[in-house]
Amino acid sequence: MRGSKSILAAAFCVLVAAQLAADDAQLEAAKRAFEKGEYGAAVELLKSASAKEPGNGDIHLWLTKSYLEMNQHDAAVSSAERAVAIDPRSSVYHRWLGQAYGQKADHTSPLSALPLARKTQKEFQTAVQLDERNFDAVQDLIEFDCTAPSLVGGGEDKAQPLIQKLLSLDPAEGHYGVANCRAKKKDFASADAEFMIALENKLKSPDRIYDIGDYFARREQAEKLVAVADAGQSQAPGDPRANYYRAVAWILKGERLSEAEKFLRGYIQAAPIRSTFPKLWHQHYWLGRLCEAQNNPRAAKDEYQAALKFNPKFKPAQDALKKLDNP
Repeated sequence: MRGSKSILAAAFCVLVAAQLAADDAQLEAAKRAFEKGEYGAAVELLKSASAKEPGNGDIHLWLTKSYLEMNQHDAAVSSAERAVAIDPRSSVYHRWLGQAYGQKADHTSPLSALPLARKTQKEFQTAVQLDERNFDAVQDLIEFDCTAPSLVGGGEDKAQPLIQKLLSLDPAEGHYGVANCRAKKKDFASADAEFMIALENKLKSPDRIYDIGDYFARREQAEKLVAVADAGQSQAPGDPRANYYRAVAWILKGERLSEAEKFLRGYIQAAPIRSTFPKLWHQHYWLGRLCEAQNNPRAAKDEYQAALKFNPKFKPAQDALKKLDNP
């Protein structure tokens, strides 16, 4: 009898281990779908995983991320709140709950946005209190304080102690925080210099490196875009954004245009659609600029019109079309 019980216990352990492995495999499959930009597929996998393992906060974290990419803000908030309820001590979960509140606030009425903005700030603050080295949360809180009105608790003065602390912990992150704050205040000369210092200090986050790329692309600063592409390629060699920003730099310089076209079209075919990646209208806008540089105004016009299909209010494409129509 004793031997039978041992066999049964061992079999039970094997079954439990097999189930846990299957659940882990499902979560990993969802992450792979997310990385490919297949957010609907990721959600279905995560829902199935959650039904089997409702106390796994990481499943709800990835649901939050997926819902945000799909602009399903209520679902994102619900998933993030669930993750925080599972583990209230997780800095990462609080940061993503702040992201969910913030993005919902951006897509609702001004009256409804006010309490959501306060919740956003509170979650970022909690995330930073739980882990001062959660640099994503620190940067989120700095940006909130530098842009939000005092009515909801914002104020540049509140960002300064955070920036000073960040400079002591990681100079690259600190200079990025300074630059982002200066850019929001339209002090572009200071922002230019601080962003370059952040790159020179080996900023590690690819998303922040390429956020700097967006900034220098808007300011049409080709040499600085080369520095962005070099920094991004060094930190994340497989990230397709390096080729994108290098192509934009070449277009602005009017050189290596055939390579720029190859890089841009390759990026459009391969890169996922993600909030931290260049927007579709930006991609078509720069293809339009490339076509103009290649003396092909008809193709350029098609690309600018494609950009406006994705974002009818995108002023650079509007202005470029007007210029072509009224040479």
